Amino acid sequence: METKTCFKCGKEKVLDDFYKHSQMKDGRVGKCKECNKKDVQENYDKNRLHYVEYEKERCQRPDRKQNAGEYQRKRRRKNPEKYLANQLAERAIKSGNLVKGVCEICGKEKVEAHHDDYYKPLSVRWLCRKHHLEYHGKKETETILWKY
Repeated sequence: METKTCFKCGKEKVLDDFYKHSQMKDGRVGKCKECNKKDVQENYDKNRLHYVEYEKERCQRPDRKQNAGEYQRKRRRKNPEKYLANQLAERAIKSGNLVKGVCEICGKEKVEAHHDDYYKPLSVRWLCRKHHLEYHGKKETETILWKY
């Protein structure tokens, strides 16, 4: 099995650990996937405001709006119980039948409703965005660009 040394971390790894790149002599990037991902994340964190503004503008394009609408319609058809539970909880909050609490983990007041059982739409746990994403095994930076 062929190997290559990453110029960033200096570790020798198999070629599958490097992204393909047609203009490189051996057809692979000189930095391993792990280092590449780390650099991309650091760049995003450093220039976060730029990327957020870019995504806001990008989301206003007609083709993007149409794609987002189609995605939402498919998602709602695929998970009707989830959509209905969210709608009922939202209506209950607006009517005052369901009162928002604080995040059960950190106590923040800005919270989201989490359903453990979608067939019990008014039985919710209150979690801030960060802890709600963590509960579902995601990082906050994974969804920040799409939260508009």
